[in-house]
Amino acid sequence: MSSVHNAGAPTLIGSVQRALRLLEAAGSHSAGAPAKQLAREAGLPLPTAYHLLRTLTHEGYLRREGGVFVLGAAAGRLAGGGLQQKRRSMILDSLAHFRDAVGAPVYFAVFREGEIELVGVSDTPANPAVEEWADFRATGHAHAIGQCLLAQLDEKTRRDYYERHPVEAVTQYTVRDQSALEHRIGSLGRMEPVTERQEYALGTVCAAIPITAGDTAATMAISLPLHQEERLLNVVNRLRSEVGALLSTLSFSISI
Repeated sequence: MSSVHNAGAPTLIGSVQRALRLLEAAGSHSAGAPAKQLAREAGLPLPTAYHLLRTLTHEGYLRREGGVFVLGAAAGRLAGGGLQQKRRSMILDSLAHFRDAVGAPVYFAVFREGEIELVGVSDTPANPAVEEWADFRATGHAHAIGQCLLAQLDEKTRRDYYERHPVEAVTQYTVRDQSALEHRIGSLGRMEPVTERQEYALGTVCAAIPITAGDTAATMAISLPLHQEERLLNVVNRLRSEVGALLSTLSFSISI
């Protein structure tokens, strides 16, 4: 197929445009539509439409069922990817709001498929986030985020995590062994913030709060330089207040 090109205008690929019009036409019919109808709605000659429909079906963007064409799995993945990006953008925008409200870096993490996953971080040049110098997923025992997530798990799930990621010293301040960590986790009250002092990164104090997210363990956290340690509890309480006020409308999506 030839391309369309005008001076001062971008080069447009005609076959791509025609294929997209067919996809849009197919997407407007939840029960599917025959080739003739899709060609008519897309403004295409029937032979051209047939060629494009065969290609789109072969690539998985359309599926033929009982003589009609419906959107295929590949088209669904495109839509799902857009939704996923929208959810991620919403979370990052929310983290930026919390960061500005509390005046500290803000982190959002979940425990998913047996691992700690840092979903997003928001900081500023004046208040930088903690550098991930040791694998964040494997050192959950050493940072407030990990301890907060582990505290939300049942004993069997925690044991499975420890078997893969043993409790080891990250700094001289890290909790000394699994027994001590379990004692600390067991002493936490429900929805109580978790704090740690230089256990993951020297010169840094951190605090994390549990987040209610269906059946998924989730947390939001803040970090401060050691010389601002006296601010820690006030900042994390401010974060908890901000999250509590917005959580119902934000509806953090964990399936991102």
